[in-house]
Amino acid sequence: MDSIAPKISLLATMPDELAAVLTELGEKPFRAKQILEWVFKKRVESFDLMLNLSKPLRAALEERYVLRTMTFAKVEGSEDTTRKFLFKLNDGRFIETVLIPASPALYGSQSDRRTLCVSSQVGCAYDCKFCASGLAGFTRNLTASEIVEQIVQVEKIAGARMDNLVFMGMGEPLANLPNVLRAIEVLNAEWGVGIGARHITVSTSGLAPQIRKLAEFPLQIRLAISLHGASDEVRDVIMPVNKKWPLRELYLALEEWVARKKQHLTFEFILIEGVNDSQEQARSLGRLARTLNAKVNLIPYNTVEGLPWKRPDERQQDAFRDEVALCGVAVTLRREKGHDIAAACGQLRLKQETDLGIIEAPIKATQQEIAG
Repeated sequence: MDSIAPKISLLATMPDELAAVLTELGEKPFRAKQILEWVFKKRVESFDLMLNLSKPLRAALEERYVLRTMTFAKVEGSEDTTRKFLFKLNDGRFIETVLIPASPALYGSQSDRRTLCVSSQVGCAYDCKFCASGLAGFTRNLTASEIVEQIVQVEKIAGARMDNLVFMGMGEPLANLPNVLRAIEVLNAEWGVGIGARHITVSTSGLAPQIRKLAEFPLQIRLAISLHGASDEVRDVIMPVNKKWPLRELYLALEEWVARKKQHLTFEFILIEGVNDSQEQARSLGRLARTLNAKVNLIPYNTVEGLPWKRPDERQQDAFRDEVALCGVAVTLRREKGHDIAAACGQLRLKQETDLGIIEAPIKATQQEIAG
């Protein structure tokens, strides 16, 4: 008995791909534009609502495509604070998406800009020692449509458009590069979600070869490095990826990025008490950022149940920030965006899957997977 091919999500279907299918169906290619307007501008969730299409065409589309594949499960937080959304995928797994309101220190007290932190994988194989995403191991990459759908679903639930996107949720985006790049094309396109490339940031723990590949991507997206250690000694302890690509190799890849792109780099640096919060680390971070003309974003550690790390007190946070700034580097210190709702990547998903008894043995990255 022939198996039925799985339906394709229209949330990651390109206009030329849709036009080719329409031609096979005996329809004019211009119908693709009409369909994508229903998908992205009007955000319909049923083919029956595409009223300028014939009933036979709507039926044919429904046989081949889907409009949604994820189910909203729960939200933590309130409209005035960071909110974490939990979504159930069609295979029963869960992912998180975090909505971060504008920080008055960055955008002004009256700003209503919103940043959405999206996931790129179910779990993570890179085993950063301070992160909740890897505690339950790695299950799979998200598809391009599952990445796009996070934005579509959150905008509906929140009743607001997202201004900025950051790939800093669950997973290592550069380990899922083809799907991430396809999603970014849809998110940026005028016919798609329509978010400017300069408002999209991809974060990586330091996959040097993939950074070089990303530098070839034509859109002027931004790049953030989850550094979290300004020396190999510190990074080796908390970030296993550094043993594959130590700071020198990462630095050379970032030099290529800077040479190709017009966008500033950002170094994300989670401050962990007694691990990376010394003045020596601050000076090393400042010097590294200065040589690459990078900005630094300091984030006090969000406590994760089951892990031993904790955040430094505010006096130590301020001292670290001031030492970095002495190197002539633009540095911000982000406090209390999600600490009250356990917004560190993976915590809500970990609790949900543990409660349901579907957590499997952790899968760590193989050398082939690390190499991309």
